[in-house]
Amino acid sequence: MKYFLDTHVFLWSIADSSELSKNVITALKNPENEIFVSSVTLWEITLKTRVGKLAIQGTTPAELPGIMERLSYSQLTLTPEDALGYLDLHEPTHKDPFDRMLIWQCIRRDMTMISRDGEFPKFVPFGLKLFW
Repeated sequence: MKYFLDTHVFLWSIADSSELSKNVITALKNPENEIFVSSVTLWEITLKTRVGKLAIQGTTPAELPGIMERLSYSQLTLTPEDALGYLDLHEPTHKDPFDRMLIWQCIRRDMTMISRDGEFPKFVPFGLKLFW
């Protein structure tokens, strides 16, 4: 199975947080699953750290790619097709641009999003597959 991590799930996974569900922990530890983190997530973390909206315990944004490699998470880059196709995501009420791009990347690649965000179910009719 190909799983795509929402930003909070990525941060919780590198911190071994108790916020993760047992199902998510099992999925993340299963070597048969492929786990993806978007470059958009890294940008969001860096931006929010820079403006003081996020503090990462025990690491820095610059160390995240190495942590991803150690955990065998694959990085998904933002492509021109992702950026331009973003217009095709027609759900009108959730405005967070980071969330919307992560959702769009996930839908385009037919992956399953791991997220606890209460706004994400709005995107299921548009093709988002959710797991928690």
